[in-house]
Amino acid sequence: MNPLQPNSLPPSYFDTLYQADPDPWRFETSEYEANKYAATIAALPKSRYRSAFEIGGSIGVLTEKLADRCESLLSIDVSKLAQDRAIQRCKHLSQIQFEIMRIPEQFPDRKFDLILVSEVGYYWSWEDLRKSQQHILESLEPGGHLLLVHWTLYAKDYPLSGDEVHDAFFELSPVNLKHRLGQREEQYRLDLFERC
Repeated sequence: MNPLQPNSLPPSYFDTLYQADPDPWRFETSEYEANKYAATIAALPKSRYRSAFEIGGSIGVLTEKLADRCESLLSIDVSKLAQDRAIQRCKHLSQIQFEIMRIPEQFPDRKFDLILVSEVGYYWSWEDLRKSQQHILESLEPGGHLLLVHWTLYAKDYPLSGDEVHDAFFELSPVNLKHRLGQREEQYRLDLFERC
């Protein structure tokens, strides 16, 4: 299947959105987002994670909720505008570290027992998704959890669909990843994997 557009979306795409509206996806006010965040946290099998990595933290609404389950949480984003709001929102949570980072060109050189890819995978091209998958596998500890959550409706700007992102990770199962949980709602999909 040909991608909707062949290249990963650049940081400038997100900066333009955040300049026009500090909360362009209504993370703070949407009932859909609130329900999805609750399902995301509920899907985590462990009550505490030693070292978690959130790819695409945006303005930090989910980051703040995720931090309650983490001894250490690294949250990254490509937009400084978004991340500045996340830092302000989470300033009372000392276990969170924030960095501006673009995956897969950059990736932290450390191990994690939880990696969250929520509403970000469809911004990558096929090539960048494959590179990101390799980085994720290399940095996820054996027995560590990978949680994917993505909107599944059509978006003309995005290189991939949410289903394409999730299906690509199923290709890594069962050799590298074991599927632990799947949930499909009207507008989003959630899949939990465990590193073999």
